[in-house]
Amino acid sequence: MHIYANPARFLGLAKWLTPLLFWSGLVLSMGAVAWGLIMVPPDRLMGETVRILFIHVPAAWLGMGGWAGIAISSAMLLIWKHPLAAVAARAIAVPGMVFCAICLATGSIWGRPTWGTWWEWDGRLTSMLVLLFLYAGYIALTEASEKEGSSSKIAAIFGMVGAVNVPIINRSVVWWNSLHQPPSITAGKSAIEPTFLVPLLIAVLGFSLLFGGVVLMRMRALIAEAQVEARLRRRALDDEAPVAAPAAMEQA
Repeated sequence: MHIYANPARFLGLAKWLTPLLFWSGLVLSMGAVAWGLIMVPPDRLMGETVRILFIHVPAAWLGMGGWAGIAISSAMLLIWKHPLAAVAARAIAVPGMVFCAICLATGSIWGRPTWGTWWEWDGRLTSMLVLLFLYAGYIALTEASEKEGSSSKIAAIFGMVGAVNVPIINRSVVWWNSLHQPPSITAGKSAIEPTFLVPLLIAVLGFSLLFGGVVLMRMRALIAEAQVEARLRRRALDDEAPVAAPAAMEQA
């Protein structure tokens, strides 16, 4: 990763990788969602509500994966002082929060006909809601640090500490009695029929590529913003220099 510590080298890679990830992810995700909504038959237990899983599952995956990315970037910033680590974490936060919110919204829509309620304070739903609040807190913290020009280490520590919630979300349906169904896909086996599993995996892949493309877009935008601010500061210093010189000559 250190080979891309130079922003110019990173931008050269991101220039062609961004559209590749974005457009391939968009095509795959839209195709998989259309497949799930139109071609997949109703489930024998869940009926038509099974179709929402083609959005809900990728959103849940990326909500948790986004915070994992923030934690990894935060570790790289604190341990190796990687110049782009803070930029990557900031770029991940907003799309990660969006997918986390989509997960909660689609889960509530699915839960109403399945459980008879929009919301249940079980382990999986509550820990996912905590993750949404963590995203909001992280974004607020990074925005405040950026405005005040303070160190991003506090946000990095917050990002690493918040990662404790990710395994709690993952194992919540195993550790506590819950209305939420247990894991359908585990190491080496799946309880999902191939009719549903294939488009679901394509949807997860497509949304993941789309997520990566959006993150690279945001990283490029944040780097460009920092470069513009640096140029403006240099120009302001250059404009002040001619004024300071005559004042110094008069004092002499």
